[in-house]
Amino acid sequence: MQMMQVRIRSVGAALRFAESVLLAPGQRHARRNAWAAVCENRAYAADRRHGALGASNPAGSTGARSVRQ
Repeated sequence: MQMMQVRIRSVGAALRFAESVLLAPGQRHARRNAWAAVCENRAYAADRRHGALGASNPAGSTGARSVRQ
């Protein structure tokens, strides 16, 4: 069996290496969740933009705000 040799130069480097090996699956999951949240937020913002455009400039409007009673 061939072992992968990694030269560790300091205690900090050893801890970072161990952390990256042990937490890699969790970090991948967190990145996926974060990206899904970003995509959802972009879609929400786009919907709000389109909704605001339709509400702020209705057809036939002169630009003045009308008050309905």
